[in-house]
Amino acid sequence: MRSATGHQLAFLLLLFPLASASHVVIPSTSFSSQAAFDTDWAYNYPWGSDHNGAARMAKSQVQLANNILTLTAKKVTGEKAATHGGKQIPIHYLSGTVAAKEHFNVSHGGGYDFAGEFRATTTRGTWPAFWLTGVKDWPPEIDMAEWKGSGKISFNTFNTSSQVRATDVPYPNPGEFHKIRCEVRDQNGRDVAVKFYMDDKFVETQYGKGFVGQPMYL
Repeated sequence: MRSATGHQLAFLLLLFPLASASHVVIPSTSFSSQAAFDTDWAYNYPWGSDHNGAARMAKSQVQLANNILTLTAKKVTGEKAATHGGKQIPIHYLSGTVAAKEHFNVSHGGGYDFAGEFRATTTRGTWPAFWLTGVKDWPPEIDMAEWKGSGKISFNTFNTSSQVRATDVPYPNPGEFHKIRCEVRDQNGRDVAVKFYMDDKFVETQYGKGFVGQPMYL
């Protein structure tokens, strides 16, 4: 999960029950204390502090209080440029990201539900997200919620860099918390069906080709 650039992204009561066995992988109490958080979550991306944007992740930009996780970005100068895809990317912000320590691997006949409550900005130039991405390779990627500064929320599934299903819908009242749920299920032993919901309303179903058996970071 990454924060908005120059704004705050707050998470409340994140739940991750295993669909096939009623087993809660990450409980809603994981934001209740620092000790509970440290059991299930790690700071930054699983691969480090930098990705493909102008923000560098830092533990200082992650705050935990009153069962709410808040990720905040602030403008900085003098940071060493990041390298991504062989290109130098200037760093203009320090921001916050957390990643689950657990990997999520949809097995044959199985699946997961990912759900949480979010307050995220949609201001132009910001890019908060709640997403799954491949541990061993890319894709898979499922953007269970992505706010790209357009005033909308995006739900996306990447099968390749060019085979992408992306759906943008209005995101009302960004200053309030909204419920996001994503159900990921094995379809045929190879592919997954991904159902997206916002505020308990079904948005659409997308499909991930060959996602079964591939571990994913959250």
